[in-house]
Amino acid sequence: MNKNILITALVTLGIGLTAGYLLAPTEKAVVDHQAQEAEAAKPVFYRNPMNPNITSPVPAEDEMGMKYIPVYADGKGGNDASAGTVSIDAVTTQNIGVRTAIAERTTMAREVRSIGRITFDEQRVARFHSKIDGWIEQLFIEKTGDRVKKDTMLLSIYSPQLVASEEEYILALNNADTLRASPFEDIRKGAESLVRSSRERLELFDVPEHQLRDIESKRKVIKRLHIHSPFDGTVMAIGAREGQRITPETELYMIADLSKLWVIVDLYEDDIPWVKAGDMAEMRVSGIPGETFHGKVAYIYPYLEATTRTVKVRLEVDNSDLKLKPEMFANVTLMSNRQVDAITVPSEAIVRTGVSEQIFVMLDDGRFEPRMVTVGLSAESMTQIIKGIEPGEKVVTSSQFLIDSESKLQEATAKMLDADKPQEPKPMPAAHSHEGMDMGNMEMGTPPAEMQSEKTEAPMQMDHSNMDHHSAGEPKVEGQEAPNHMNMEQMHQEHMGDQQ
Repeated sequence: MNKNILITALVTLGIGLTAGYLLAPTEKAVVDHQAQEAEAAKPVFYRNPMNPNITSPVPAEDEMGMKYIPVYADGKGGNDASAGTVSIDAVTTQNIGVRTAIAERTTMAREVRSIGRITFDEQRVARFHSKIDGWIEQLFIEKTGDRVKKDTMLLSIYSPQLVASEEEYILALNNADTLRASPFEDIRKGAESLVRSSRERLELFDVPEHQLRDIESKRKVIKRLHIHSPFDGTVMAIGAREGQRITPETELYMIADLSKLWVIVDLYEDDIPWVKAGDMAEMRVSGIPGETFHGKVAYIYPYLEATTRTVKVRLEVDNSDLKLKPEMFANVTLMSNRQVDAITVPSEAIVRTGVSEQIFVMLDDGRFEPRMVTVGLSAESMTQIIKGIEPGEKVVTSSQFLIDSESKLQEATAKMLDADKPQEPKPMPAAHSHEGMDMGNMEMGTPPAEMQSEKTEAPMQMDHSNMDHHSAGEPKVEGQEAPNHMNMEQMHQEHMGDQQ
């Protein structure tokens, strides 16, 4: 019985030793991990809340009673975190109103809105000038704003120069008829050449074709030269009246085709990347309420207006019903076809310093990390991020300026530190201690006159002939010489005697 109990005790003891041996490393690892956490939770140093250059190895307060801020060795303020990273607890984050948004990869599009001015199509405007001097005999179109068709007769002109050219043409025709039966070919060709040159001169004077045919058939001078409209349009200006003398410098008519109009739109510089030729546009005019007109971007001017800092864009608009009038203003919306597949964040998340742009990214453990980013296009309160952030990251959209101020202090502290712990200040040597010194009558810059006098006169009062050199530690008694006493003169005499 006793033997069985002994065997059972030995087996139990062996099992216990084995279990202890196996579990000991785990418990040690747990203890080590707890020690590491405790060490990480211990502040490395404390810094002044108003001046990051002032630090203390122990808790302290500044002159205003504000407690120094602890800086830890882990990512919550130590050197392992990137410069400027700020750690804020959840309660403070809620109190200061921090809001976040997620960076997403989206397709950007934008409608550009601006003001446009309606004007003539420059390719559909005609200005009439006579090529000869003369007088206006009759105006057939005498009202500004009248509609005219192509080849409509506008006015007739009398010109002595034109009459002389017509007579020359008639003479050339008659001469050609007379010499047509001549046996000499050179004479016939000369007559025909004269007819051609006379007719070309009248054509250069813009004599219409029907008047040339009348001259050829009737062989009579036509006193009046007719001016016709080259296309359908509207008379915009009349420059002369009946009986008025005209020269080639006189503008007789200005006629414009209003069935096609231009709209000149001013765009600011940040709108230029969104617009290109061929984009469609919608236009609304206050003078024609409830109706929308459509056009197309035909041309983007290659220069910037210095006074308005805008670029002009030209739209072509159909106006076959003549509802639109030149010099009207219109509200224009450009339907941009430019779409960019880009990483976007809310525009308010960007902190613009004037030199660069940065964004605060919220990390999983309650930290806020500043990131320098490269921004691209902006549309619908969203901004493209070309470089510096990845899709899915959380960015701060409000109260980032409060976080930025704290981040600047953290960054200044990180730059100032070369190690995890700051170097403790060296104690002042005791030799330089002035404790107990009475300096009430002493000026720090100028020593007293008595001290200066003692310094300068003391060397002059030393007399080595009467100087006693007694053993150190042996007091000198008056009237008794020390055993080893010897003055300088006796030493000199003994030395001279030895040499002799």
